[in-house]
Amino acid sequence: MASYFWSGWLGFLALVPFFYAGWLCLGTKLMVFEFTSERLRIYEGILNQKINEVELYRVKDTRLEKPFWLRIFGLSNIVLQTSDRSLPEVNIRAVRNGIEIREKLRKQVETLRDKKRVREVDFESSDSDADGFEAGLV
Repeated sequence: MASYFWSGWLGFLALVPFFYAGWLCLGTKLMVFEFTSERLRIYEGILNQKINEVELYRVKDTRLEKPFWLRIFGLSNIVLQTSDRSLPEVNIRAVRNGIEIREKLRKQVETLRDKKRVREVDFESSDSDADGFEAGLV
């Protein structure tokens, strides 16, 4: 009786990683990226849905990643660095035709920046300047 009990539990525990992997795949599959003319909307979640938006003119930099396991299937990841405080980095995972999509996105970002007359400016300072700035002394 005890061996039957343990074999049932061991069988269940052996299936847990497969259920977890399936849950992660489903989460990636249900993540939707909607590009409008001015925004990127990100819908994510399996049971509870979360919707984030990033203004395209806030995109500072783009990066294309091609991990081995994605290259096998002709997929890649597009990573966006943004100046948005709530979403400083956006990972668009498992994208087909990543090079073309990244280039279209980059062109749309530049078009919007020209249209809105917006430029990204980064301020770099030493530690002493940053302390004074944070304290509101500058």
